[in-house]
This record gives sequence, C-alpha cells and structure tokens, in this order.
Amino acid sequence: MSKTPIKKALLIVAALATTGSALAAGKLEIFSWWSGDEGPALDALVKLYKEKYPTVAVDNATVSGGSGTNARAVLKTRMLGGTPPDSFQVHAGQELIGTWVVAGRMEDLSGLFKSEGWSKAFPADVLKLISTKDGVWSVPVNVHRSNVMWYNPAKLKEWGVTVPKTWPEFITTCATLKKKGVAAPLVVGENWTQQHLWENVMIGTLGAQGWENLFSGKTKFTDPKVVGAFTTFGKVMDCANKDASGLSWQQASDRIISGQSAFNVMGDWAAGYYTTTKKLAPGKGFGWATAPGTSKTFVMLADSFGLPKGVKDRAEAINWLKLLGSKAGQDTFNPLKGSIAARTDSDLSKYNTYSRSAATDWKTSKIVGSLAHGAVAPESFMSAFGAVIDQFVTSKNSAGAAAAAQALAVRSGFGK
Repeated sequence: MSKTPIKKALLIVAALATTGSALAAGKLEIFSWWSGDEGPALDALVKLYKEKYPTVAVDNATVSGGSGTNARAVLKTRMLGGTPPDSFQVHAGQELIGTWVVAGRMEDLSGLFKSEGWSKAFPADVLKLISTKDGVWSVPVNVHRSNVMWYNPAKLKEWGVTVPKTWPEFITTCATLKKKGVAAPLVVGENWTQQHLWENVMIGTLGAQGWENLFSGKTKFTDPKVVGAFTTFGKVMDCANKDASGLSWQQASDRIISGQSAFNVMGDWAAGYYTTTKKLAPGKGFGWATAPGTSKTFVMLADSFGLPKGVKDRAEAINWLKLLGSKAGQDTFNPLKGSIAARTDSDLSKYNTYSRSAATDWKTSKIVGSLAHGAVAPESFMSAFGAVIDQFVTSKNSAGAAAAAQALAVRSGFGK
C-alpha cells in the first residue's frame, strides 16, 4: 500500500514530462523571400515570436530573389503538391486573391480580424486590398511605397542638377548628365525592377485615375495615351545602364551611393537597405523624392501572410498572424524594413526621417495599387507581362507592346 502514492507521483511526473515534450515539439514554418539584406527585419519578428512562444521551433524558410520571383515558383509547387507552409509571405491583393483564394486554398480570416479588432486598426484602403465579398484573406505587416526616386544629394550638387518633377524633365536632366560624363544617369536592375519602373512612368504619365482605369478595364492598353506612355518609358530606359539584367536591386542601389548613376526608382525597401545595411543617414547619405509626375500619389503594396487550408501547425500559424497584426509586431519590423506600419496607431517615434515622411504622405495622398508587386492584377497577367517588358526594351515598339499587354489583360479577365 505504501508504494501506491509513489507510483502515482511517478505517473504524474511522467505525464508532465510528456506534456512538456509535446509543447517543445510545437513547430511553425514561415515561408518568405526576405533573406540577405532584408533578413534583419524578419529575424526581429521571429525573435519576438520566440519570446512569446518559447516552446515552438520556428523554421524560417526563405527563398531568395527580389520581389518574390523565385519564392512564388517554389510556393506554387508546394501548394499544388498538398504540402503548404504554415504561413507564407505574399503581396496583398490580387497576387493572393487571384491565385490561391479563387482556388479555394486559403482560410477566411474574418473571425481573427474581428477578435483582434483589426477592422478598426487597419485603414480602409488596406482592408479593401486584402478582402473580397467572401472574406478577409491575409494579415498585412506593412505598407511599402513603390513610387520613390532615390539619389545621392552630394553628387547631384556636384553635377549641378536638381531632382526632376516630370518624366519629360527627367529625360532632359538625363541628357544634361550625359554631357557631364555620367554614362548611365538612371540605374535599373533585373526584369522585375524594370516592370517597377514601367508602372511609375505609366502612373506619372496617365495620372492615378488613368492608372486605375487601365486595370478596371475602362481604358485599354492600346489607348493612344497608354501607347504614348510606353514611348516615354522607352526614352527613360535610354538613360539606363546596359548591364541591367545582371543586377539585383541592391546592386543597382549601390550605384547611387557610389555616384556611378544619379537616379534609381525603387520601393522604399531601399530605405531599409540604405539605413540598416549601409548605415547611411536619411537626407545625407541618400535622398529621395516621389517618382516624376506622382507627387500627390502613393503607389502602395503591402507584404502580408495568410493561412493555407490544411496546414499541420494551425494554432502556431494563427499566433504568428496575431503577432504580425499587432502594434508591437509592426513597430518592430517596419523600422528595419524601410516600410511603414499598416496599422493607423503606429509609434512614429521609432521610425526614421524617410519613414515619417512616407507616413505623412500615406494619410494625404491618393492611394493606388502596384502592378509589379501584385496589388492590381492577377498572377496570370503578371507572369507573362515580364516578357512584354523584355521585348519592348529590345524593340522599343510601343504599339506592339501595348497590343501584347491588352491581349494579356483580356485573357486575365479584366481587359475589355
């Protein structure tokens, strides 16, 4: 009889050990393209998650490649193969909705948004981007700005030029710089960065409403104004470096620092690169302005994470999403990333001069979505549009490129 309490105690200890093992065995796989210079911001989020959930083993699965070009291909294989990651990075908007939501492979997060109070925390423009009539599909961790032109203030002063405010003025400034010995006044990188530049030329030429009309089907790509904007894009590309296809966006950004080129049009992850990796002071080591012709427009994209159906670690993934949408999570991530918080109650004292200026513009500018970063067109359009840009850069055939883009728009369901 005396052994019974001992046996019971041993059983309790064994049960506690088993429970502890089960807790320690918790896992979370997060899938993204944030590696290298963009890694520190994600690492800070993972650290915050581990502090909150110390028994969960986090698998930070990244597939490097600017703008997710490589990651999306790997993700497609996994999603179609029935082995989705617990949560994955995606550009908010049609990149997710037009691909995986319409295919019925994502969980509706409306309940999570309600329980976390996010319908009040996120602005209407962001909520509209991540929602359909059937639900809410991802949690935005940030807002990036696409329409930024970066430069080196000291070099512009040395060359005696000012920041151009329109694309025709840009082309004139380009000619001036070439006469001063600057071989490539504009630096661009691989194909997706050229698509990024194209959208900024198009918006700066057509205006914000004209841009929205293009992707609602109200305006055709073959419209004379759009064809004319293609021609302007060709003239802008004439200002660029000839080795563009071999450069990453970071390598292109480096040429601004070195003074090899005068201007680079890139999203404000470049601000994160300049400050976090290169340790440059905003306004001194690097300068910025809105891309020509877009001074009252904020071309937005948002990085977000969703919840695929049937994931193995659903509870851990939901806790990850809760962290992403929280004020603490967003104010940990974004100061390092160069973006601003998607939430409206962010603590701007934690952000640098550039980010505070972007936050001000976010509240006062006309908001439109980015094409190059998945907001306004489905993947079926984007996956083929890169070839249109490649062909145009070689041929400079504006009418042909416009006709090809229109045919893609019709096939993708938004062109008329």
